[in-house]
Amino acid sequence: MANTPQAKKRIRRNTRRAEINGARMSRIRGFVKKVETACEAGDKDAAQTALKNAQPELARGVARGVMHKNTASRKLSRLTKRVAAL
Repeated sequence: MANTPQAKKRIRRNTRRAEINGARMSRIRGFVKKVETACEAGDKDAAQTALKNAQPELARGVARGVMHKNTASRKLSRLTKRVAAL
């Protein structure tokens, strides 16, 4: 258990940040899922629109530090490839 005031404050801060970061990741996953479902349905227009919406969300995740740059790049690349294949 944390004894120092700094450690106690750090625990409080970490729980708040974990909640915020979890919400951010969930939001990103939702945008990615929309692209994937549109691809599975074979709807190219919807997939392209969803991809345009997902791209800034992935970039925002990187900027906020909840996702690694290469991870976002890889996901975007794979989604773009899938949409182009429709």
